[in-house]
Amino acid sequence: MTKKLYFLFILFTTVVFAQNDEVKVDLSSPYKTIYTHLYFLQPDSFDAKKAAATIYGENQEKSEEISIKIKQVLDGKGLRVDMESLPTEANYKDTLSSGIVKNKYILFPEVMPEIYVEKIAGKWYYGRETNLKIDALYKSVFPPGTEFIKRIIPNIGHKKFLGIELWQYLGMAIFITIATLLFWLLNRLIIFVLQRLESLFIKFSHDSLSTFFAKLARPSSLLIIFYILEVYIPMLQFGIDINSFLIKGLEIAQTVLWIYVFLQIVNVLIEVYLSYTAKTESKLDDQLAPILSRLMRILVVFLGVLKMLTVFGVNTSTVIAGASIGGLAVALASQDTVKNLIGTFMIFLDKPFQIGDWIDGGGVVGTVEEVGFRSSKIRAADTSLYYIPNSKLSEIVINNFGLRLFRRYNTTLGIRYDTPPELIEAFTEGVRRIIKKSPLTVAEKYNVEFVGYGDSSLNIMVNMYFESLDWNKEQSSKHALNMEILKLAAALGVEFAFPSQTLMIEQFPDKTTIDMNYNVDKEQLKNVIDRIDK
Repeated sequence: MTKKLYFLFILFTTVVFAQNDEVKVDLSSPYKTIYTHLYFLQPDSFDAKKAAATIYGENQEKSEEISIKIKQVLDGKGLRVDMESLPTEANYKDTLSSGIVKNKYILFPEVMPEIYVEKIAGKWYYGRETNLKIDALYKSVFPPGTEFIKRIIPNIGHKKFLGIELWQYLGMAIFITIATLLFWLLNRLIIFVLQRLESLFIKFSHDSLSTFFAKLARPSSLLIIFYILEVYIPMLQFGIDINSFLIKGLEIAQTVLWIYVFLQIVNVLIEVYLSYTAKTESKLDDQLAPILSRLMRILVVFLGVLKMLTVFGVNTSTVIAGASIGGLAVALASQDTVKNLIGTFMIFLDKPFQIGDWIDGGGVVGTVEEVGFRSSKIRAADTSLYYIPNSKLSEIVINNFGLRLFRRYNTTLGIRYDTPPELIEAFTEGVRRIIKKSPLTVAEKYNVEFVGYGDSSLNIMVNMYFESLDWNKEQSSKHALNMEILKLAAALGVEFAFPSQTLMIEQFPDKTTIDMNYNVDKEQLKNVIDRIDK
């Protein structure tokens, strides 16, 4: 008997506490208002009258309609309210919105800022703007025909299997069939349009562009289909769990496809750029192509990752602010790298040299082989490879031998002091004719003159230019020219001087000076000079 009384007491106590724990309408804070609204619209605790208490300034019937539509809109968009993040303060103020600070809380500021709660007459209700715009929001979320489908579905269609009604299974099958046919049509239509654009505007004959277009058409078609599905999925009227899963999955797929599409667009743009640079004389723009490709790919992937984070609910402003602060920290920690990157852009903008030019940069003389992100490769004459930071190259004085119009050759011919004036005149005239006759020299630009008296010789300046800018051909041209000058000197009897001292012994008895026996016969000198032109 005692045990029965104890059991009845426990049962009575449980019922009393259960009644005391019954959820009541509470509008004292944003959390309480939103919890009241959503709780009384759940299947197990449905009470439209109590849920309508969260709507301000409308009659009972209209308030119930608005409260139900608010939940349907949130469910249709797959927007699950994070109850733990809702403010519980009765005097909560919105500090994030622009303008005047108000007692206001927006549930989803990025996706649906029109739905919010605000404090009115000491209690929290759904905002006046929400009441006014809910019909428009409902129409934007649920496509035309949604209400009609609700009415025509027979009772058997509402039977559930694995939590999904039978008519919804049929709707998914129809959606998949239509999406498959639409993909087939869109894929061919997009390929056709891209081919027309290629022939009308791009006018490049690269076979690789057709491959790029084929790769671009498929993901573009899928993107269009995914956007259409995102619009029409609410028509199937799934619960918030399924809608949230499907819509988030579509958004992830769309982001991945956008990344892929933009990467393919980068490939097309680089291919078009390479086709353009192939027609230009500059080789530096060819080197710019891989750098531009890497930069554009990095930008596409970065923006794609940023979008992916927002899909998972990360605040965009926070991500951008974090990326900016992180980028500033990285920039400060790697100032040299940033300087070199800026130097790279300056080189491509100013174009002080191009690939293949022979330059003198800061004492390093050689051929430019590559301009990279951080440094440039210079191949010296002894085949050594120098890596010069681009920040240095953009600051130092660069002598670009590759931009010369001609290759200058300047030398001094020293002949003996006792050479007769007639022979000097004939020798200089002969050198002039050798330069004019040579096919390797610039005939109009030369100087061959007797310019002064050296310590051991009479100096004849030879200043002239070779037409070929190639270093190897320049050396061959010098060789040919010097050999002709040596032959001329031998034919005229001109001797080249070398450091020496002449001892005058004319005052010694029975001693005379050395006679060089120079031949200064004008006729003979003329014949030697004239033979050069033959």
